[in-house]
Amino acid sequence: MILLPLWALAQTTPPPEPAPATGTPTPEAAQEATDDAAAETLAPSATRRTPRTRAPAPPRFDVDLQAGNDELRDFLLRHMELMRFRTLRDLDANELDRLLGKTPDDLGNLLGTLGHFAPQIHIDEPAATGPTPLGTVRIRVEPGPITRVESANLYFLGDIASNPQAAAQRDAVARAWTLKPGQSFTQADWGSAKTNVLRTLTARRYPTGRVANSLADIDPKTHSARLSVELDSGAPLRVGEVRVEGADRYEAAAVEHLVHLSGLTPGSDYDLDQLQDAQQRIAAAGYYDSVFVFVDTDHPQDGAAPVVVQLRESPRQKLVLGVGGSTDNGARLSAEYTHHRVPGLGWQSVNKLQLEREDQLLSSQWSAPVDNEGWRWIASAQAARQIDGFDTTTSQRLRAGRSQDSTLLDRSYFLQFERARAENAVLGSPETTRAESALSINYAWTRRRFDSMPLPKTGNGLGVEVGVGTTLESPRRPFVRLHTRWLSYWPIDAGVSGLANTLEGLVRRTAPPLGVARPTEDEPGQAGRLALRLEGGALWARQDAGIPETLLYLTGGDTSVRGYGLRDIGIPQADGGVSPGRYLAVASVEWQRPIWRDGVRTPWESVVFVDAGAVADRPGDLRPPQWGVGAGVRYNSPVGPLQLDLAYGVKPKALRLHFNVGFTF
Repeated sequence: MILLPLWALAQTTPPPEPAPATGTPTPEAAQEATDDAAAETLAPSATRRTPRTRAPAPPRFDVDLQAGNDELRDFLLRHMELMRFRTLRDLDANELDRLLGKTPDDLGNLLGTLGHFAPQIHIDEPAATGPTPLGTVRIRVEPGPITRVESANLYFLGDIASNPQAAAQRDAVARAWTLKPGQSFTQADWGSAKTNVLRTLTARRYPTGRVANSLADIDPKTHSARLSVELDSGAPLRVGEVRVEGADRYEAAAVEHLVHLSGLTPGSDYDLDQLQDAQQRIAAAGYYDSVFVFVDTDHPQDGAAPVVVQLRESPRQKLVLGVGGSTDNGARLSAEYTHHRVPGLGWQSVNKLQLEREDQLLSSQWSAPVDNEGWRWIASAQAARQIDGFDTTTSQRLRAGRSQDSTLLDRSYFLQFERARAENAVLGSPETTRAESALSINYAWTRRRFDSMPLPKTGNGLGVEVGVGTTLESPRRPFVRLHTRWLSYWPIDAGVSGLANTLEGLVRRTAPPLGVARPTEDEPGQAGRLALRLEGGALWARQDAGIPETLLYLTGGDTSVRGYGLRDIGIPQADGGVSPGRYLAVASVEWQRPIWRDGVRTPWESVVFVDAGAVADRPGDLRPPQWGVGAGVRYNSPVGPLQLDLAYGVKPKALRLHFNVGFTF
């Protein structure tokens, strides 16, 4: 057995979760249920009526609770047992006296969940005066000093205690402990700290680990808590064979291959991250409607457990019709036909037609099965038409190459042919109608380090695409194209100081007022998070190079610079429209702040933001940028965020509504 002292670290303490109200039926509810049942028994079945709903009973007594601060008072009133009996119709003075005798213990238990173990509670018996039949119960609560952690010790049992290969994991488990000496002790923090270390223990090598014993030794006299936890890792578990369940139309061997690509090879240590990566890879393949991957710890053999993959397959062919819309592009109609196994080739094909107000697209994408290194061959063709003011651009694109996709990293390299023809509806002369084409070799790389892809709260992502090519119209000119994207989330604390610390890159966790739910490790930042988005693009070529307009840059709209329409920011033209340019710069800062209700964090968030963007043919002309400022509301749904923003475009001096659904990077 190894004893590791838990030193103090500057981390967020998890929130004190208010004790849930008991689910025991009240006497009133029981009486109403009895009345309804009796009514049904007396009425003939043929004439049985809907049970009557009784009007809410008026309060039998009032409660005047004084508890030092409003947060603590609201917490106690919300959860104390006495409040459940205020509207009991037949409550008399004797029964109320019996309830008041139990109230000090009830309040003491509630205060203990918040770290107050030596409270002073005074209850004045009510006099039968006032608007309620039994009068007003007056309660004075002096919570006393909050209990603080004096020491915290973590003990390891099982294989992890003596295995030299587990030393790094022991350190990681110790660092995961969140209830440090000097911090206030609450029941919610105590439970959350144990959950954190157990989650870290079972994430790798020891999936059957457990909390063998835990003790919080509270000294009410010194207002201190001595904590100890014993973690039993059990035996280490290695990965065994892959067992695929539900494979019928598509080969089980392909699923096994994807599992092995995630690192879950026979004989390797159990790893939860690799297990989740395997599930993501299989789901992203597109052949299955649902995927569930787990390790069967109930039937290990020689220390190895099988990896079980449960599948529900998609049909071999699928047609999906869609109707949607956006504030940028109006109504949207789409049709998508997928064939998961093209006869004679074995590739997957996805063919799509999409019609919007400004954009129309017809595309076909083909992809081969993944090889032993996780790469696959890809090929695609698309024809598109987009309208930007008075300009209409029709384009065609052919692409062929290879790609490697995973949860954290995407890579691809490809050969691309691009052709675009731009027409101006105002000028309409042959000189304004031009077609340009180019051939290029490209490499794209995207890295994601977010804590959660559907609803990220912290982390960052970086995407880079670089291409080298030549124009195909006379005169032929070489060119280099670069496009980069960056997105980062920083959790922040409440108050001006917390915001300042975040802007400086120093994120400190502070405790909110007593009785208010606080952020956990899974929800860092009581005041939400800052989202910083940067985008840049450049195309280097001689001035006389005929570059297809679809390789140049425009910006503006829901996902770039709000306050402007789709692709409204470009190089100004004589007809009042804009044309694409060779250089792009976009920056955005957004504060996503949670909305709280009764001390509980809701799925809703308020948003304020500042966006800026510019397009030019020379880097020096990117200044000054176009600005957009605004505010909005955001709903964090299970499938991703839904955000509605009202933005003011500084240059057009107009308000514009923006709607955005989901999160992708």
